[in-house]
Amino acid sequence: MSNMQLDTLRRIVQEINASISLHESLDIMVNQVAEAMHVDVCSIYLLDERNQRYVLMASKGLKAESVGHVSLNTSEGLVGLVGQREEIVNLHDAPSHERFLYLAETGEELYSSFLGVPVMYRRKVMGVLVVQNQEKQDFSEAAESFLVTLCAQLSGVIAHAHAVGNIDVFRKPNSLPTYKTFQGVAGSGGIALGRAIILYPPADLAAVPDREADDISEELELLDHAIAAVRTEIESLDEKMQDALMAEERALFSVFLRMLDENALPAEIKDQIRDGNWAQGAVRLVIEKHIALFSQMEDEYLRERVSDLKDLGRRMLAFLQEADSSHRELTDESILIGEEISTAALVELPVDKIAAIVTTEGAMNSHMVIVARALGIPTVVGVTELPINTLDDVEMIVDAHQGRVFINPPRRLRARYKEIQKEEEQIAKDLRQYETRDAITPDGVAVKLYVNTGLMIDVVRGVQRGAKGVGLYRSEIPFMLRDRFPGEEEQRTIYRQQLSHFANKPVVMRTLDIGADKDLPYFAIDEENSALGWRGIRFTLDHPEIFSAQIRAMLKASIGLNNLHILLPMVTSVSEVEEALYLLDRDWHAVQEEEQVKIQKPKIGIMVEVPSVLLQIEEFAELVDFFSVGSNDLTQYLLAVDRNNPRVANVYSHFHPSVLRALSRLVKECHKYDKPISLCGEMAGDPLSAVLLMAMGFNTLSMSSSNILRVRKAICHIPMSEAEQLLDKVLKMNNPLMVKSWMEYYFKTHGLADMVKTNRLVSV
Repeated sequence: MSNMQLDTLRRIVQEINASISLHESLDIMVNQVAEAMHVDVCSIYLLDERNQRYVLMASKGLKAESVGHVSLNTSEGLVGLVGQREEIVNLHDAPSHERFLYLAETGEELYSSFLGVPVMYRRKVMGVLVVQNQEKQDFSEAAESFLVTLCAQLSGVIAHAHAVGNIDVFRKPNSLPTYKTFQGVAGSGGIALGRAIILYPPADLAAVPDREADDISEELELLDHAIAAVRTEIESLDEKMQDALMAEERALFSVFLRMLDENALPAEIKDQIRDGNWAQGAVRLVIEKHIALFSQMEDEYLRERVSDLKDLGRRMLAFLQEADSSHRELTDESILIGEEISTAALVELPVDKIAAIVTTEGAMNSHMVIVARALGIPTVVGVTELPINTLDDVEMIVDAHQGRVFINPPRRLRARYKEIQKEEEQIAKDLRQYETRDAITPDGVAVKLYVNTGLMIDVVRGVQRGAKGVGLYRSEIPFMLRDRFPGEEEQRTIYRQQLSHFANKPVVMRTLDIGADKDLPYFAIDEENSALGWRGIRFTLDHPEIFSAQIRAMLKASIGLNNLHILLPMVTSVSEVEEALYLLDRDWHAVQEEEQVKIQKPKIGIMVEVPSVLLQIEEFAELVDFFSVGSNDLTQYLLAVDRNNPRVANVYSHFHPSVLRALSRLVKECHKYDKPISLCGEMAGDPLSAVLLMAMGFNTLSMSSSNILRVRKAICHIPMSEAEQLLDKVLKMNNPLMVKSWMEYYFKTHGLADMVKTNRLVSV
């Protein structure tokens, strides 16, 4: 593609992004493409899935009155051919083609050459872009690539317009419909009915939601205070930089002050407020409008002012947010929504008040979801098309079994989901009888069920539900809740609480495991591919001072309790374990000498998360006391699937044959070297997979407290002999869906249907 074409492409994309509606975007596109390619006709047809027809939505060259009225069946004409094939159709004599369909109302019989390109979004045809010329000619490869690139950009705009719901693309723009459904990825199961509360980061213009002003005069007053504060801030910056910067470099401050003149940006923002918008939303709208205008300008100096506009908008927003005391408190019906909600942001909130969580980013086994699961909060992630900014205080239903989110649900849908909620409450009530029972199969095999912890609420629930110990204490959570690395004594106090609550029972404490999706607010690790980056033991060995402080705190916390086990995360090589063991031994001797007390040396284990460990069990067995599988990461690395990427969420499955076979072989090898092996990933908390793990011979399964009773019930109902038969059968299967379906079928036909998180499709 030539530089000229690239410039044209950039200009068209900018204009499309700056347009206020899909209809305007399409009109811009057909006109600009017709002009850039010097063609007689450019038209865009969108697929109306409801009626299975391609509707002519915009055209330059065809009769204007045909737009919005002409449509073709998906199997009709050359447009239908492009859609069916899902590929380019390039013809020099279109009327002679057997699929050519004459539509008199468009006047297209005049045009010979035809180039049709499908508009694809996530494997689905959204529409077809067509260019035509009167003379017979084959369109060049450059023309094809130009349109393919443009269609790839347009597809996201069309998909977003469909999803947002404030535009019905086949009719004139109208108001938000009363009901809309969005699909995401099920994270933590459950049902919630409530109202949306948007969790948006401070001073982030794009994240500010639309909200009606409660009191227009109050919003105008807030804006005046914010503008005055920003003016003062900029004037003091200008004064501060007087000696450090030359006059021309300080000119930017004058530009800012001119923009803040009462007749400039503030006047436009106030107009928005008087129209009913709250001050923060008005700032966002006006700044975004000017950014869009400046971005399109040919003048490079003006294009560079975009970053200045953003900076000015952020400054105003920061002052407005500082003065905002109107943010609603969380209630029992609050459904938290946001682009991406971190673990730290979640646990800082009153978690008992959160009915559900919905995010546009993230995936089913992100760290935040794992914590939400432990807290029993229904969570749906990866709802990529959710129009967050428009949903403040909107009524919602979250079906976290199916990964579905309903906006403004109709009455009968609410009634049906309330019934499902009651059913689930009854199941939870029935499960309470298993709080005092041991996990023993009908044929007498005992299975140890441990709890995964991080917050004190996990400990309380784990004890209440009869956990036999802690299989994974996520020590990174206390680190996430601070604005600095916690000191040794702070850590000792926290660890002592964990160990004391499970006195006389083993507590496996994982050393600091940050990186990937587990960021510390005060120590961000910015990497291209964080899943394969500086994380787990790689980080702590590079920072022995942090590692040693943690080990010393753990050892001191264990004095007199002697139930501490230490687990090393993200191990990939023997040398890492040797180095960690050296530091552990050094700290063990030092603490005993310092405290003048004998401390029982804790058992040391490694996490099996990286496939390389599977091939070196013999060498690792000589160094460590036990193994613990982190099935979330092991599945991710075995299948080469980023578990935090919603685009590939459907590929991630712990029922994948390679995962099951790897685990089965791993257990045999660990037993061969007489080493205990546990599994502490989310796989342990799913009754379907837990039964298979039991059959493989795992010594311990550790899970979220919210899953202990379900897994215990399954174990108490399924004899080990039958579990082993199930395992033999599924190990021969070659498809994760077949494995899961077979397990679900077994559960449903053996009185355990309530343990299957079925996708109960609710129709309206």
